[in-house]
Amino acid sequence: MAGQIVVGVDGSHSAAAAVEWAADDAVRRGARLRVVHVREPWSMDYPYRSAPWLPDALTAYWRAVLAATVDWVRGYAPGLQVSATLLTGAAAERLCTEAEDADELILGGGGPGGFVGAVLGSVGRDVAWHAMAPVVVVNRSPGRRHGEIVVGYDGSPVSEAAMEYALGEAARRCARVCVLYAWSAPPFSPYATACAGGLAEAMGEVTREVRLRLAMWRERCPGVTARLRPMRGHPVTALSDASRRADLVVVGSGAHGDATGAGFGGSAGYSVGYEVLRHARCPVAVVHPRETAGSRPGGGAINR
Repeated sequence: MAGQIVVGVDGSHSAAAAVEWAADDAVRRGARLRVVHVREPWSMDYPYRSAPWLPDALTAYWRAVLAATVDWVRGYAPGLQVSATLLTGAAAERLCTEAEDADELILGGGGPGGFVGAVLGSVGRDVAWHAMAPVVVVNRSPGRRHGEIVVGYDGSPVSEAAMEYALGEAARRCARVCVLYAWSAPPFSPYATACAGGLAEAMGEVTREVRLRLAMWRERCPGVTARLRPMRGHPVTALSDASRRADLVVVGSGAHGDATGAGFGGSAGYSVGYEVLRHARCPVAVVHPRETAGSRPGGGAINR
């Protein structure tokens, strides 16, 4: 483990919430905290040519923001080792590079247009699904603690990594884990009634396999309470509803940025993960299995 958490700031309320989340997580992990802002210099060339003094003024402004953030962290979590850096370049590329040396990358889920504010746009999607470290997207300051982490699981490599990540977070937070396994029936057709019995039998068999795999995880982590919640429904609805009673929802990313796991399977997993980021009522962690993220613990479990 790198022993370092990286958080991006852009001056927005969600970025401030991300800093608070990152500081808390760094304390729990005994890790260092690195605060960064990425400035894309070419953004000032469009739609108008900026004044000559503007780049220097913006640099001074962001350095002041970073310094103020460090001061806040030191007051919020005394003893936490914290540093700050102003980066220049392509936002997604620089953030993914930062993630290479981090245990986690924390971003705010909305802002006035900076790289963190674009987390639900192309920059945020690229970072969330291609960064090597787990990426946690935080929309608002932590409110009521529910003591529960929701993770999708179906026994696939991605969902196995998701389970490892979720159990680790639960152990550090003294929280329980809700293991969500969801499935959707095929659309109505004249053959639906005839197929219903076979479909139910097949899903029952898969659910039994998931229960067996979960039992092995319980043996490995006896100090964490993990309960299986099999359900029928769309993954976005299932995870979004579960997020109302959770402190964190874990979704996963595969080798090529495709979100998989949770028994939702299929090629539309990427769009499902994107929708979960949009609609979840708590922070969302997007994580990768070990084989796609080097030696870092991964996780992630969501498909269609």
